[in-house]
Amino acid sequence: MHKDPLMRQTQDTFLGFDFGTKKIGVAVGQLTTATANSLQTLRSPNEAPNWQAIQGLVKEWQPVGFVVGISRQHDGTDNPVTPRMLKFCRQLNGRFNLPVHQQDEMLSTFEAKQLLFDDVHVNATKLWAVQDELAAQLILQTWLNGQERTV
Repeated sequence: MHKDPLMRQTQDTFLGFDFGTKKIGVAVGQLTTATANSLQTLRSPNEAPNWQAIQGLVKEWQPVGFVVGISRQHDGTDNPVTPRMLKFCRQLNGRFNLPVHQQDEMLSTFEAKQLLFDDVHVNATKLWAVQDELAAQLILQTWLNGQERTV
């Protein structure tokens, strides 16, 4: 179980993803609290999402939607991984029939590395293991910050 006692299951829970071909970072957050927490990093065997693990997280957290970081070039054009990120969004929607929100993630992994390496002084091995879930948290937090709350 990954549940944080402060992160109650609510009707406004979202799972956030930092998609990569080798690893996918996952975070959870709620609109009412406007907070996101990192959950875990999933390995992508054969560069394919671990759908069994994602399904387990969906069952555990029962989100009302997903937020996926989409990276593009500085000029707004797609980079080589952008089409795979968009495919992942379509697959999430198709498998779970929940809305998928796209969030610009231009600097999220870089920011995660900077935070962990410079500010928290995490070693390179630990950094590699957790940078994606922290990037997912930053992606989801950015999206949550942009949403209007009625609470």
